[in-house]
Amino acid sequence: MEAKLLDIVATINGYLSDYVLLILLIGIGLFYTIRTKFIQVRCFPEAMKRAFGGINFKGGKQEGGMSAFQALATAIAAQVGTGNIVGACGAILIGGPGAIFWMWIIAFFGMATIYAEAVLAQETRVVNADGSVDGGPVYYITKAFKGTFGKALAVFFAIASILALGFMGSMVQSNSIGENFEAAFGVPSWIVGIVVALIAGFIFIGGANRIASVTEKLVPVMAGLYLIGGIIVLAVNFSKVPEAFALIFKSAFNPAAAFGGAVGITIKAAITQGAKRGLFSNEAGMGSTPHAHALAKVDKPHDQGVLAMAGVFIDTFIVLTMTALVVISTLYTEGGILASGVAPDGVAKTNMAQLAFGTVFGEKLGGMFVAVCLLFFAFSTIISWNLFGKVNVVYLFGKKSEKIYAAIAVIFVFLGSCLSNDLVWELTDMFNQLMVLPNVLALAVLSGIVAVAAKNKKAKKEKAKK
Repeated sequence: MEAKLLDIVATINGYLSDYVLLILLIGIGLFYTIRTKFIQVRCFPEAMKRAFGGINFKGGKQEGGMSAFQALATAIAAQVGTGNIVGACGAILIGGPGAIFWMWIIAFFGMATIYAEAVLAQETRVVNADGSVDGGPVYYITKAFKGTFGKALAVFFAIASILALGFMGSMVQSNSIGENFEAAFGVPSWIVGIVVALIAGFIFIGGANRIASVTEKLVPVMAGLYLIGGIIVLAVNFSKVPEAFALIFKSAFNPAAAFGGAVGITIKAAITQGAKRGLFSNEAGMGSTPHAHALAKVDKPHDQGVLAMAGVFIDTFIVLTMTALVVISTLYTEGGILASGVAPDGVAKTNMAQLAFGTVFGEKLGGMFVAVCLLFFAFSTIISWNLFGKVNVVYLFGKKSEKIYAAIAVIFVFLGSCLSNDLVWELTDMFNQLMVLPNVLALAVLSGIVAVAAKNKKAKKEKAKK
């Protein structure tokens, strides 16, 4: 039964990722890049200044929302997960090193898309009588489309996001944690699943404030630890780094030539894997991170928009690229076990990073390092996605449904550690991609609001110069 379900879901995902997803993501990203006059280039220095100049491990409890940095940390916690390790490895394994190039392209245009998402989340957020804040795509979808059609699209998005983020997505994260811990430490994955589920449940109950408090401390530490490990590997293999970059660009356009002959990897595979895994990694256009950006306390929507851009840059161009360079420079360059482009038995997306780090740290220590990093990455994503799912549960069923949702979410976290890896990933991909459809439609309709936010910022800068 599981095999049949896998075939059905994989077929649906094939159509979505090969055609619909690719056109929508690149299309809306290109549209907003032009509409905002290359906001991701024009305001990149501002984005970096706001992101790295606002790091604060003691944001404290916010009344009715989050600080700007807490919202960014919560968004990055959602973005930097298994997609940056297992997802990147899977894209390389199936689409070749060239898939990373297409991930970069998706991320570049995605920076403009996520700017739009954050601006609209701020513009349409709702402040309740008790001071709490609600916001996210369901609110700007109903602004874009009035009446029954808008409500139907919002409900469709809400259901898809609850399944994709609150339930299926958490299963992917716990699945990856369980498999890597079992491989590295010999602890059965189901036991790891129980521990992760219990800790996650404690944080779920604490709500947005507890999640913000955890992510603002966890995100900088986990990213720093992983980057230090990656820098060590690249330093040891410094002479192979240029070859790794060359493979990324060559394989993006001619995979067979990159490996000296046909290896079954095609340009189509590189592009579709880059698009699909790029979405899962940086989430631009998916409609997940606007839930966090809506809660931020900022002077104007533009401020959170540029912070959101920084999140995509950090996720893809820093963390994911580190994974790619480590894996390609150690496994795909001359002398590596994947230098031919064909994966030998025993090599899978779930253990490629461990094998790569193991070439420098040793097999055992390399496996442990990746398992610990993946624990931080995946767990931070679980708690952030739970918050995003909860926003939509409350939208559909009211605040009384929060505890029931939290209990069900904890069960899914545990179940993820017990199911097959392929089915969990395919289900998550399907619901992630379904979220894109109503979200991108609303983004296209409300582009005028975003353009005004971007234009006003530019005008303010020009006035200041005068």
